[in-house]
Amino acid sequence: MDPRKLFADERFAVCVYCGREPTTRDHVPSRVLLDEPYPDNLPVVGACSPCNSSFSKDESYLAYLIESALVGSTDPDSFLRPKIRRIFANEPSIRALIQSSRQENGVMWKADVARVRNVVLKLARGHAAFECSEPMLQEPSLVSFVPRNLLSEEELSSFETAPVETVFPELGSLAFLKSVVVDTRVFLSDGWHVVQPGRYRYLVSWSGPFIVRCVLSEYLFCEVAW
Repeated sequence: MDPRKLFADERFAVCVYCGREPTTRDHVPSRVLLDEPYPDNLPVVGACSPCNSSFSKDESYLAYLIESALVGSTDPDSFLRPKIRRIFANEPSIRALIQSSRQENGVMWKADVARVRNVVLKLARGHAAFECSEPMLQEPSLVSFVPRNLLSEEELSSFETAPVETVFPELGSLAFLKSVVVDTRVFLSDGWHVVQPGRYRYLVSWSGPFIVRCVLSEYLFCEVAW
């Protein structure tokens, strides 16, 4: 039997964010978090129409916030990403929102935690479904997101290290196809999956707690666990 021709069980044919019928397809990550030209074969998952459209404002907010933090300004002319510069120039309300969250020292912003958490959890659920055919609809035990400069070297090393897998992934899932079997352990052949260098990468671990990690613009380090 050729494992490349196996497919996940039909019980996973649901919106990966809410469990309803998946009437549309959604890119994970959203393209607002990536630069043009977009990479080929972006991860795509099933989603219902309400979910597919409900995250866009929060995703745009997070993209603008990260870019502002990276350049130390909300002035679109100072942005390094042409797409964000173009979009942000036409979004005065979001620009004003982020500018108002700038702290007195001028180099820090107070993030809207609820909006950032919404995006990070959405990304994690999308990656879990894409890699392991596993709809993680339940509430996670951990949702963490930290700027790079607030991580110690020990914390960063731990974050970057891919856990050793001791549980075989779902037969026919992408994780199954990417695994390398050695004795009784399963090792990811790639570890981190780089969607776009310097812009977005992620890792999924399914042993013990189910963990998804992602890094946005090498600035925001995120982890979700179930």
